[in-house]
Amino acid sequence: MDRTTIIATVLGFLLICVTSAPTSERRDIDIYSFHINSTVTSRYAVTVITSHVSNRLRESSEVHFQVKIPRNAFISKFRMTMEGKTYDGVVKEKEEAQRQYSQAVSRGESAGMVSSVGRTLEEFKTSVAVAASSKVTFELTYEELLIRRLGKYQLLINAQPMQPVADFKVDVYINEGPDLSFLQVKGGLYTQELTDALTTTRSGNKAWLDFHPTEEQQTKCKGCAESGLNGDLIITYDVERLNPSGELQTSNGYFVHYFSPTDVQRTPKNVVFIISRGDAMQGRKMKQTRMAMCNMLEDLAIDDNFGLITFDSNVKVWKPKLLKATEKNLEQAKTFVKNIRAQGGTNINAAVLKGVEMINTHQRKGSASILILLTEGKPTSGETNTVRIQANVKEAIGGKFPLYCLVFGSDVNYAFLEKMALENNGLVHRIYEDSHVDIQLQGFYEEVATPLLTDVQLNYTGAGNLTQTGFSHFYDGSEIVVAGQVTDDSQDTFKTEVTAVSKNNDKVKYENSVSVKDLVGVPEHGNFIKQLWAYLTVKKRLDKIVVFQGKEKEAAMREALDLSLKYGFVTPLTSMVVTSPQDKVIRVTHKQPHSSGIPLPFQGFRRPAIAHILDISSVAFAPLPELSSPGPQGSSSLNIHGPPRHTFEDIIIVRVIPFPPGQSAKFLVTSTGQPKPLCYEISLSTKLRLLMDRSSEFSMNGELSQYGGKGFKEIALHYKTDHLLTLNTSEIRYSDGQNPVKFVWGQQPTKYERDSVSLILENDELNVTMGTVRVVLLLHKEDGDVFLWPAVRHLPKNVTLQGILGKTDVQYEQLTESQIKIKDQPLRAEVLRSNATDYGRTSAPSVDCWLVPLPFVLQGKLSDFTVSQL
Repeated sequence: MDRTTIIATVLGFLLICVTSAPTSERRDIDIYSFHINSTVTSRYAVTVITSHVSNRLRESSEVHFQVKIPRNAFISKFRMTMEGKTYDGVVKEKEEAQRQYSQAVSRGESAGMVSSVGRTLEEFKTSVAVAASSKVTFELTYEELLIRRLGKYQLLINAQPMQPVADFKVDVYINEGPDLSFLQVKGGLYTQELTDALTTTRSGNKAWLDFHPTEEQQTKCKGCAESGLNGDLIITYDVERLNPSGELQTSNGYFVHYFSPTDVQRTPKNVVFIISRGDAMQGRKMKQTRMAMCNMLEDLAIDDNFGLITFDSNVKVWKPKLLKATEKNLEQAKTFVKNIRAQGGTNINAAVLKGVEMINTHQRKGSASILILLTEGKPTSGETNTVRIQANVKEAIGGKFPLYCLVFGSDVNYAFLEKMALENNGLVHRIYEDSHVDIQLQGFYEEVATPLLTDVQLNYTGAGNLTQTGFSHFYDGSEIVVAGQVTDDSQDTFKTEVTAVSKNNDKVKYENSVSVKDLVGVPEHGNFIKQLWAYLTVKKRLDKIVVFQGKEKEAAMREALDLSLKYGFVTPLTSMVVTSPQDKVIRVTHKQPHSSGIPLPFQGFRRPAIAHILDISSVAFAPLPELSSPGPQGSSSLNIHGPPRHTFEDIIIVRVIPFPPGQSAKFLVTSTGQPKPLCYEISLSTKLRLLMDRSSEFSMNGELSQYGGKGFKEIALHYKTDHLLTLNTSEIRYSDGQNPVKFVWGQQPTKYERDSVSLILENDELNVTMGTVRVVLLLHKEDGDVFLWPAVRHLPKNVTLQGILGKTDVQYEQLTESQIKIKDQPLRAEVLRSNATDYGRTSAPSVDCWLVPLPFVLQGKLSDFTVSQL
């Protein structure tokens, strides 16, 4: 499988933890369904974690729900459902929620909260008493804006359910404005043992990832144990950037502008590294700092100037002025760095002021200046009053260049350094000692190593309530995002103007005038841009709370609080209160400020569930038989007759005439590595062999709907001699030969297990495992039509399978705008551009595809895949 196709990154470390006895075949507290659904719409990710838990005991038992989420994500919804009742969380001002929280704790009642547990994660946990033989459903939603770093966006999902789960799945759907330029998946769960549990699809500006490991796979893969999965999926991607002026989107009176030009030469930089060598830097910290500094020096370009300052109680300058990054100077600098030893106190004030003086003395036109402070964070000598240090540094820099603070360890005055960095257009970044300090330092440096523009200003005609529009620096591989309201509804065009300074002090301007009618809308998520505007506005206001004083600070706090309450964000100013089913116990979700800055949530929008394209396998074609002319209008059948007459070099032009609307169903075929899948049509009222595995005595057949339908009206699954599962659009019936059971679509989540058969019904989705085969049957309701659609989630390896679902991944080569060649086969077909609805996914997205005749995809006639009865 082409690794670039997709295997994206859902940024969420997930953990479900229940109070139970050691794992056994029948667990007292059983997580029978665990779903992670993440939708990324124009860089904005909404992730929903849903866990269904059953108390199998004959007495009430406490069930704990515990998940870890990204620090720069915010919880926007939490709910519990028990005995048909749903209990929703409500966001309140923190002080009010704190009173309820304290009262609950004083009564000895449990209370949920969010707390920091690592460099990128924070933990949400709560618990509830579940009655004997009863079930509870937990649902948590969190949201985050993916930040572009080093030319890519990253989404992380870490799954650790603490037990094998019968119905475990991760679904990711990415929907961008421009086409995706690349998509990649890595992480601890992307192992050889779990390769066939991953299904990836990429088409233009959309991509899908489905991860559905079986219970057996959850215990036997690398990084797995008897307690289940323990690892992550990391999805990285980027988008095409064809317009230097950026990408505009608008919806419901709001707009968002993504600016990341690629036509700019790097700007030479003047960088001064200020390195603490106080007592607190002794040992491993200093050793890895020396290693990281040598690597960072190695990355300097020949037209960069640099300086080195070390400090304890005193300040030591390597060279009195900035030097050019020549090979000789760099070697001498590395020798100096290798001899740095930790000793004495920490005089931050004098060290930073010396760095400012060096840059101010050796300024160059057309260059970008940067100060990078590496410190353990507590001023212990010289000026130790943190307020005076901040004032001194702000006055000295005067807004001319940014100061970045890299802080070692947790025992630091983080608030002091955060304010000092933010006041000077920089950031504070915590360096963790429990991991490779050198890798962390170099990773941060790479983000600011290549400045492209300085003094970036963005202006918009007919817009107001803008988020941040001024930026001191723009770095290669990053992105500026601005949102606002369209205040002039009468204008026909929306104008953007970006001004900046580039290499050699050149003034550059990016202008764009776009017809309002041509602006890219987001119909699937109408409130998306408004929410993004609120997100960025609250984020900036929280930064101002750190920097401002007096009335300005109060105003920023009030605006951030009002927006947090309006949009349901759990921020450091708000908390989420959840009324428990038992005795009105109050549970409060708190979010604390942390070292990664203050991320902000906003109200969730309705996300489409992740789609799954019908998989058809690659085919080893025999030499093609002679093809007759296409049939009469209204038919796309091909008469195949006679012995093979064509050689490998033959070019066969095939005109495809699609069925008239309503007379056929269209199927999609994955084509790994290609921008479009293939698709083909089958006439309605056809009974199809969908899947057959003779070795395990499993088969699945389905009958397509009559004229006017879109999918299947009935599907039957056979397993061994006695097991029969039949589905229609009204009900589901199953029998093992002795015990018939019946389900109804849309009923409460239900699980049935017996022998090697598992049935899990949730709303309009039935998850079926029979032996080594796992399929999902979906009920769709569209434009008055109700129909079924099958999707394969897991197939046995090294087994010959029959049926249209028994094949995966047809490869082809695109020769021209209208010709493709089935890989390694003597077919070059002129095909039609088409689109198909992917009903194998809950969201049923529309997918662009190449429409080809069925025989070329399935290596056979339609009659080879039909049955007389289900």
